Amino acid sequence: MGPKAKKTSNKKKKVSKVDRLKQIQEEEEKRLKEEEEARLKYEKEEMERLEMERIEKEKWCQLEEKDLQRRNEELEELYLLEGCFPEAEKLKRETRLLAQWKHYIECDGTPDPTVAQEINTFISLWKEETNETFEAVIGKSKLVLNLIDKLKLILLETPPCDLHEKNITQYQGSIQQLQELLHFKFNVATEILLRQASTLADLDSGNMEKIIQDENVTLYLWANLKKNPRYRSVRFSETQIGFEIPRILAASDIALRVLHTHYDHVSPLRHIPKPTEEEPTTPETEIVKEEVENVETATSTEEQKESKPEESGSKLIHEEEIKVEQQSDIEVQMNSAEEESEAVKGELEMKLLSETVSTAHLLQIEDAVERPYVFEDDEVDLYQFTTLGGIYHLDILELPPQCKPAKGWMIVEILKEGLQKYTYPPETTEDLEVENAFPPVEVTLQVHDNVIFFEDPMVVRWNAEGQHWRTDGISNVSYQQEERLITFSLETFGPVTLIQDTHINMPYQSWELRPLDVNKVLLTVTTAFTEIQIQIKENLCMLSSIKLQDKKENFPILEGKWMTSFCFINALKEAGLNIFPSVHSHFYVIANNKIPLVEVKAYRQMALLSSAFAFGWSKWNLECNSSRVVFKVKEHLTEECPENPNWDLLMFCGDRAQMLKINEESEVFSEALKEETEFHSTLYHMVKDFASKEAMEKIRSSNCQFLACVCQMLLSTRLLSYS
Repeated sequence: MGPKAKKTSNKKKKVSKVDRLKQIQEEEEKRLKEEEEARLKYEKEEMERLEMERIEKEKWCQLEEKDLQRRNEELEELYLLEGCFPEAEKLKRETRLLAQWKHYIECDGTPDPTVAQEINTFISLWKEETNETFEAVIGKSKLVLNLIDKLKLILLETPPCDLHEKNITQYQGSIQQLQELLHFKFNVATEILLRQASTLADLDSGNMEKIIQDENVTLYLWANLKKNPRYRSVRFSETQIGFEIPRILAASDIALRVLHTHYDHVSPLRHIPKPTEEEPTTPETEIVKEEVENVETATSTEEQKESKPEESGSKLIHEEEIKVEQQSDIEVQMNSAEEESEAVKGELEMKLLSETVSTAHLLQIEDAVERPYVFEDDEVDLYQFTTLGGIYHLDILELPPQCKPAKGWMIVEILKEGLQKYTYPPETTEDLEVENAFPPVEVTLQVHDNVIFFEDPMVVRWNAEGQHWRTDGISNVSYQQEERLITFSLETFGPVTLIQDTHINMPYQSWELRPLDVNKVLLTVTTAFTEIQIQIKENLCMLSSIKLQDKKENFPILEGKWMTSFCFINALKEAGLNIFPSVHSHFYVIANNKIPLVEVKAYRQMALLSSAFAFGWSKWNLECNSSRVVFKVKEHLTEECPENPNWDLLMFCGDRAQMLKINEESEVFSEALKEETEFHSTLYHMVKDFASKEAMEKIRSSNCQFLACVCQMLLSTRLLSYS
């Protein structure tokens, strides 16, 4: 074995105390130097920040001062531009009066629904008509439905200032009388048809079956003539509509009726706010009304002076001696004064109308403060749900005495009480076994093709005593979406209908208003279930397309048909495409409620610019408070829509508009002003800063009725609060 290797020493050289103190001193000096550098850097940055803030504040103050200096001028110009809204309302009034005059001079025998005497005469005369066939009643029903629609439209679109409480009461009363009369006539015609059941019996089954179909009404009628207890499945020819009836009904002298009215005359009329005899006023309207009254008083005084007979003969002689030149001068002065007075009066009346229209716009989007009604258990809240597809009147009827031939005559016993309903189940039963003999009746109905259900429809029944729809008494509901068939079990017969959540398409996911041409725009509203495109042209609206689950769906009942705004809104609601919040909607859906006055001003000014500028939804509208709205804007002069449009973000608070520095991709919301932009009092003057000459020409050439129609659609959809 060789010698052991020496171990290498791993110990470091020991640092002396002097070196350690020197090292600590160097580290301390370095730390102090770094702190001093950091302090100087912070002071420099703070000074730069304060200087930037001072410059920004100074710039902001200059912009505010500049905005304040031109505010009056901009507001005056906006007032002149918004004169299109009272002008459009004036044209609507003239159109209504012209329609009344045309109806009067045509003398076609149809009543004017607004004249109570004519409606009462029409109702009385039709009541006196007897022995009308079902087809004849259906033919007459078209006129009745037209009269009802006219009255409903008048109640809907007439401004509060033109509609007094007595008119509302009269029109609603006429509507209810016409509805009741129409249903009464259908019952009488059904009775006449059932009297002939034996002559219309089917050769195979021995029972009578009748289907009468029209665009507004469909009748399915089955008479149990054979009373075969084994015949329990009733299916109308070439349809799946029918009943599964219990043994006791199969052996009874009854008839089954499904009267499907494609309209709803069962639900109570919606409450219409009854205005007072005075128009809704603001301080401005009070001033204008006083000015109008002063002008009218002055004019009437002048007329009285002119027409006042002279009292003394000397005055008459003196007047005859007045020179012809003086007379002509006085006449010229008086004529010019009258013309000036009329012009002033007309201008003041237009101001008053402008204030009235503005007030009506504001009232349209003001939310209710509290819920309108406390609903009972199983009672349907018609503010939350909507009836769709019409009403199915399901009735078990007692079969009336049948016609019998006798020596070439047909003899029939006519019951004084008329058509009678068969009570099922009976109101009183003696024991449990009898009660079990009246099980619920299974019913299968066809869902109307002209309505869209985004979820399986709910079936509800009418409670005549409480005058409301209820969900109880209905069980085993199943819906076949492809075949559009709904099957359920019904405990008691009567009117039933299908309902859907009114706010199923709210809140909206996004929206866009895009010009197609002068006086023509496309409004696109995207919801969780669908994308709805609406064209607005002149004073008319049209459903352009519907997309369900990324697939375009055909809806021929509405697509391609131009209608006035109120008729169009009603048509969409009745089709299940409700994108129009009511004053109570904020109780049922989460809304981004904005101050009503800010909303109204935004919609009116967006409408003014709609011929040349596109507007769109912005996610930042949720981030700002209720006193501000944020949306996208860009100039758009061609019908084609670019793939990546260059949008600007615009914030508006009612009396100030500004472009924002952020965009849709920014991480946080900021009210910082976009570079090289200024404040303006209106949206119109804000976009005017960067608008082209062609765009401003398009805006100035827009039609007043078109602008009013766009404004109405924006007010009705409330895009800034419900998206």
